[in-house]
Amino acid sequence: MRLQVFLSHSGACSRRRAMTLILEGRVTVNCKSVTEPSYNVHPSSDQVALDGRPLSLPGKTYLLLHKPRGVTSTVRDPHAARTVLGLIPLRLREGLHPVGRLDKETTGLLLLTNDGELTHRMSHPSYEVDKTYQLVLNKEISDGDMRRIAAGMVLDGKKTLPCRVSKLAPRRLEMVIHEGRKRQIRRVFELLHYRVEELARIRQGSLALGNLQEGQWRPLEPAEVRKLYQELHIPFRSPDS
Repeated sequence: MRLQVFLSHSGACSRRRAMTLILEGRVTVNCKSVTEPSYNVHPSSDQVALDGRPLSLPGKTYLLLHKPRGVTSTVRDPHAARTVLGLIPLRLREGLHPVGRLDKETTGLLLLTNDGELTHRMSHPSYEVDKTYQLVLNKEISDGDMRRIAAGMVLDGKKTLPCRVSKLAPRRLEMVIHEGRKRQIRRVFELLHYRVEELARIRQGSLALGNLQEGQWRPLEPAEVRKLYQELHIPFRSPDS
């Protein structure tokens, strides 16, 4: 297993961050500094450490949460009364982090995992993972404005990528994007003088929220994890591969 992959799979950091840490000389293998991200390590026999702290490959955890309104999508936040990890039993929290974020007032599907490689690929726009949202506006939207949003709107000097927008009811829409810019959906509608009154993510890649109620969570089924790996072109590896 390459050293960069080992670091991300250990849950210590993302794959991109792992490369930086290795190049900075902060990672050792068997007490010797290694600055080559592709250096081959054997998890069962080699001792890998980051800043002197031993690392290991934990069992991987994948939890699907229905995030309620008013909960912050962070691991910890001293200014937030409630975070998503507070909804998960303490025994399962070690190394968990949310895959992407939902703003405080947005509800819906949020994947929590300690799998750094999966997190990177599901979050990075280059992998084009579809995220499906349903939203309610303060007033009916025109067909012209729907087309403008679907074609892309300029936020912070950069145009959003094309997306799919469909009308479910006069004020209720479904929107599919594969970006994750801060408050993107709310802000593009604000540009056209609409207010998003309700916003929920119902799907991310092949994962669907289904009948999970707000505040509830469940582990992913093995078949769901395999399907995500296939979609993201992540090969399955044995611990020593």
